[in-house]
Amino acid sequence: QVQLVESGGGLVQAGGSLRLSCAATGRTFSDYVMGWFRQAQGKEREFVAAISKTGYSTYYTDSVKGRFTISRDNAKNTVYLQMNSLKPEDTAVYYCAAGSVLITTISPSLYDYWGQGTQVTVSS
Repeated sequence: QVQLVESGGGLVQAGGSLRLSCAATGRTFSDYVMGWFRQAQGKEREFVAAISKTGYSTYYTDSVKGRFTISRDNAKNTVYLQMNSLKPEDTAVYYCAAGSVLITTISPSLYDYWGQGTQVTVSS
């Protein structure tokens, strides 16, 4: 089992930045690909970004490329999502997830463990 706890969400104006963190406990953190997903109200959960077990490879959905950066610190069992140039359409609950998947896996159902989510609200 892996327990995941997100933090860092909040309210920010368009064009601003936030950094989300996800701390993991339980099984070996570096055994898993880590992903970030988001779910806007009334919409399905969608893939945002993923990072390989070592942190050397990353993958992003097109809408966040060049604005968001995923990273991980295996010594701290933590994955991060740096979000810059935020837009109102980035408003959602953001979830981190762990899985024995490829970094190109975008289906939420294939990830094994999930955090409780953190709200990000971007005002216009």
